[in-house]
Amino acid sequence: MVRRILEKLVKGEITIDEAEKLLRMTAISELEGMARIDTSREARRGIPEIILAEGKTPEALLKIALNNLEKTGRTIISRVNMEQTAFIERNLPEGTTLTKNDEARIIILRRKGYKIERSGGVVGILTAGTADIPVAEEARVIAEEMGCETITAYDVGVAGMHRLFPQLRKMIERGVDVLIVVAGREGALPSVVAGMVDIPVVGVPTSVGYGFGDKGVGALMAMLQACSLGIAVVNIDGGVAAGSLAALIANKMARARGSSQV
Repeated sequence: MVRRILEKLVKGEITIDEAEKLLRMTAISELEGMARIDTSREARRGIPEIILAEGKTPEALLKIALNNLEKTGRTIISRVNMEQTAFIERNLPEGTTLTKNDEARIIILRRKGYKIERSGGVVGILTAGTADIPVAEEARVIAEEMGCETITAYDVGVAGMHRLFPQLRKMIERGVDVLIVVAGREGALPSVVAGMVDIPVVGVPTSVGYGFGDKGVGALMAMLQACSLGIAVVNIDGGVAAGSLAALIANKMARARGSSQV
């Protein structure tokens, strides 16, 4: 973000010319008319460029990923399949590392020496059931790539409420800044959690369920009509969106804590 650039300038980590270059950096990089990469999104918004793999050939995906990697030092790719992952692994440039999370369907490319700057933000992540874990893991990876610490508790849904309370207590004691609550079927868990805490809740409906209101529609409708206030709801299976929103909130809170201690 712009603030981060200015902080580096004040600390003497970059020169005035380097700061000016970063601030004036063009936001869009066009790759042979095929893709427009927002290479300065993280500096501008605090959210890194995340490449959606769905609908892309392995060759096109690799070309886009390497273009972004060259400019930013890291590339996050979401919703990858086995064919795309295998192709990228076979054609990985020297000096580049690949980290993958099969549950989240995310792979991350990094150039040697790239490090994530920890923000001090803390994000708690809860799921109603085990079938919701892939979406939760997607959110977790994104939040951590945005500098946050994450605390997870999976399979603590309303079908067995006794499982929820000890895990929620631990997160509150740790001082989480925001909670991501992932649930399918009737999507009740975010409403329950939001009724008990004084921090923002990001509700994530998943496509778990069947029959009337299947594919996550029932969970989405329930979360949008929740009685408990303080819930923001993202799209069905929107792990990337949830992780990004939660990390923005947590990082803002962490900066506020830092400012108050100066």
